Amino acid sequence: MRLGILQIFLVALLGASGWAQADDLLQTYHAAQLNDPVFAAARAAHQAGLEKLPQGRSLLMPTINLTANGMYNSINAKYFPQVAGYSGGEDTYNSHGYGLSIVQPLFRQQNWMAYSESELQVAQAGMQFKIDEQDLIVRVAQAYFDVLIAENTVVLVEAQKNAISEQLEQAKRNFEVGSATITDTLEAQARFDLTGAQEIAAKNDLEIKRSALQQLINAAPGELSQLGKDFTLQAPQPADMGKWVDMAQQSSLQVALAQANAEIADKEVSRNRGGHYPTVDLVANYNKNKTYGGAFSGSVGIGSDTTVKNIGVQLNMPLFQGGEVNSKLREAEANRERAREQLESARRNAEQQTRQAYLGVVSGMSQVQALQKALDSSQSSLDASKLGQEVGVRTNLDVLNAQQQLYSTRRDLYQAQYNYLLSELKLKQAVGSLGEQDLMQVNQALH
Repeated sequence: MRLGILQIFLVALLGASGWAQADDLLQTYHAAQLNDPVFAAARAAHQAGLEKLPQGRSLLMPTINLTANGMYNSINAKYFPQVAGYSGGEDTYNSHGYGLSIVQPLFRQQNWMAYSESELQVAQAGMQFKIDEQDLIVRVAQAYFDVLIAENTVVLVEAQKNAISEQLEQAKRNFEVGSATITDTLEAQARFDLTGAQEIAAKNDLEIKRSALQQLINAAPGELSQLGKDFTLQAPQPADMGKWVDMAQQSSLQVALAQANAEIADKEVSRNRGGHYPTVDLVANYNKNKTYGGAFSGSVGIGSDTTVKNIGVQLNMPLFQGGEVNSKLREAEANRERAREQLESARRNAEQQTRQAYLGVVSGMSQVQALQKALDSSQSSLDASKLGQEVGVRTNLDVLNAQQQLYSTRRDLYQAQYNYLLSELKLKQAVGSLGEQDLMQVNQALH
């Protein structure tokens, strides 16, 4: 998922100027793409992972080395018998030279396996980055919905507090005129004080949730889009949990990542087994050295200018390395078994997460529908309680309880609606298909 250049520029400019406002869910996600440090670290890890391929390829390429030297030499030697009448002495002279060597691997089992591993490691880095992208979508949606739920809770608590305040004033007036007991006033006062404490807790929770969202986008969130009245429930397609589980087994990114890790572990066994194999290289050398004196030069000043060229094939056969190769082979085999078990664990986790997300969507739909009916019933109950209080068949406590039931039902309905939307995203994430387009669909339900 890549942002357009203009879009990145605009979001970065707004964020840098300090007045960026994340209005809807999609804008918040784009801001998090640019500012979330967790995702930034994932992006850097992905870039680092891409370098595994050129590193593995380099093991198959020739290595070329250039050496050069310039030296001052001092020799003190005595010869017996004398060489050409020269018995020895001290001589000093300069020398310099350079050399070029080229080694082209022809057969190195370990290098070929390492290159094969590097291809899998690059694919693995890509899959991990897609996992991180999907994780960012879910984290942004979770933080965004948490703020909305906290905002709705504050609004409901304030509305409930106002309603209780009216009941409290009515109870006081009724007590003053003698049509009610002091008990009604005390009950309303207790409920009013309790709601005041709940209001403080709700506002504190809202600040905490806004701070969590701010951490993602590195800016104070503005007024967020609320869930619209035209919000509709849609069953998962296909409406078969077994098919979703099959999709997860085939396309889950977590399973694919574990599969790649198992293949790498298998190749690692072959690579370490290659430590027992001989290596064959094509070797070429060119060396040129020049000296201006020597041990036999005496006062004659004999020097030399030497050029050496060679090319050929070099065989290296490892015979004994202290048991290191066998130990690394056993280690690789144990790691291969671990990777296989981790693959099985990833498959089971994918199945469990898919079932959980699917049930979250299905049960979320049922819960929202049930709470919508409960909300209508609660409103009717409150209206009836108020009417009953006026005619003397209901008490002030009955009205307070009906109000409490109504606001609790509204809060639960908001919570269920956002949980349903989040479960839809998690279901797509479980099967590896979650993308920005899914977030756009959720965003359309917000106004």
